[in-house]
This record gives sequence, structure tokens and C-alpha cells, in this order.
Amino acid sequence: MDLKRLRTFVTVAEQGTVSKAALALRITQPALSRQIGDLQQDLGLKLFKRSGRNLVLTREGEQLLGDCRTVLSIADSFNEQAQLLRQGDTGVLRVAAAPQTIESVLPSFLHRYAERYPGVQVRLVEAPALDHLVLLERGEVHLAINVLQESDERLASYPLPPLEVLAVAARPLPVDGGLVDVRALAEEPLLLPTPGFATRKLFDAACRLDRLAPAVFIESGAPHSLLALAAAGHGVAVIPSTVRVENRDLQVARIAYRGKPLQTPRAVLWNRKRPLPGFAEGFMAPLAAHMRDIFSPATESTTAAAARPAPPAPRRARAR
Repeated sequence: MDLKRLRTFVTVAEQGTVSKAALALRITQPALSRQIGDLQQDLGLKLFKRSGRNLVLTREGEQLLGDCRTVLSIADSFNEQAQLLRQGDTGVLRVAAAPQTIESVLPSFLHRYAERYPGVQVRLVEAPALDHLVLLERGEVHLAINVLQESDERLASYPLPPLEVLAVAARPLPVDGGLVDVRALAEEPLLLPTPGFATRKLFDAACRLDRLAPAVFIESGAPHSLLALAAAGHGVAVIPSTVRVENRDLQVARIAYRGKPLQTPRAVLWNRKRPLPGFAEGFMAPLAAHMRDIFSPATESTTAAAARPAPPAPRRARAR
């Protein structure tokens, strides 16, 4: 079976026209048409039918499309594995991460990693967590730093310290043992991340369990905007533990539900079907150790920070 013809078949199915597929494959339209014709002759099946100017799959073509993608994925993995064996500990490592992780974790870690793998160039791909799985499936990144996806059998994982939910305010928080219960925040003006954040999902789930309707002052996709509003006394910011709180006047505590911190497992993820270079495997354990180093002391210090007396907070503005 000619892999070039299978790739052409899949591309035409995805693009919908010969002209778009030829442009994507960088071949002429007559050459593409010949490849499709040869494939149909080899299989003894008609794979496409015309619908106006577009080509749509026949019933037989639809049934074969998934298998073709599987064959091409296996062939790509084989080629990638051969290339990795030739390269050794040199090459490019592509890693997807959310902006907060890139800011708080990777700047210092990349120096440590470069000492061990000087021949590896790390390319960071900044993307929301929801986009990481697509990037892994397409092979656009080797690794993604995300919450653990236990239900997705396509993914393998290496555990990282859990993601926690922090409360940050310009005045003392009602802390018990370093924790502030979600119920204690119900009447506060809340500065929340947008619903796409895992932090927000955890917080909302705890509120639903206790049948709370929190007073939301603002939702933002920029955690540092929430911190700025909290510093000005406009409410309590709810942020992921990956965000570093540099302002020492702010009070920080872990948010809990019935005495247990709100947290979710975090991991380095990769696509099981795609081979990993050795230098990708060498990225994971040092990253986990680095995150424990930079976040564990910060978490322990939240108790002391929350217990410190704070200066009188500015008068809060009312939401209109």
C-alpha cells in the first residue's frame, strides 16, 4: 500500500476540494487526481462523490478514513522513532503549558534542564489547558503540563505536585490551620478566574456542593489582574497555586471544602501512540522535583502570611 496515496486520500477528505488539498500537499491538481484515481483502482472502490464544487466521501470512503489515519499515525511514529535513535540526546523538545505555568515554573527550570541536555532546544507552546490534548494528538508537541486526564486512554502521564486553589486578599482571611473554608468566602466580593480554569471548576464544584451562590465581582482570564484588584481591596482573588504572589502585603491561604484543600492531580502528559525521545523522558522527574522545591515552601508560608496583621484595607468599590 502506497502511503503517499493514503495521505492524499485523508487530505482530500479533510480539505473537501482538490485545489485545497493540492495546495496543502504542495503538488499539482492533476498529480493529486491521479493518486486518488490509482488508490480507488487498487481498492476497487469509489471513495469520493461530487457535491457542487466539493468532494464528499462515499459510504465506503467514510469507513476507510479512520483506518487510513491509523496507518499513517503508525508510519509517522515509526519514522519519528528512527529519527530519535539517530539523534541521541540532541534535537527539539516541544512542550505545551498554560501562561501561568510558563511564568512561574519554567524560567528557572529550563536552565537546570539545559545543564543536563545541552544539545536539546526546548520550544515552549503557550496554550490554554483545553487546547493541550489537541496539540498532543496532532503531534505538534511532545509533552503538555496539565491536570491529570485519567479517563483518556490515549494519554500517558508522569505525576506532578497537585494544583491547589488559593484565596488572596488585602486583609486577614478567616484561616484555620492554613486553610480558609469555601463557606467563609461566600459573602465576600470574589475575583474569579474564567470558567475554563481548572481552579474555577474546583471552586464552583465546592460551591454547588454547599449550595452557595458566591458574590462575583469580576471574572478574568488574567490572574494578575485579579491580584491587582485584590491588592486594591476590591475583594478576594481566587487563583491557581501556579501563580506566584509577590506582594508581601497580601494575605494568602489555601481554599478548603469541609477541611480538605481544593486540589486536583497535575501531570506531564504525552500521546501513547507517539514515541518520546530520551531527553523528553528526562524532562519529567526533574520538573516534578523543581515544582516541589518552588511551591511547597510557598504553600507552607501561607499560614504565616495569613496570620500576619495587615494594614487597613482600602474601601471596597461596589459593583454596579
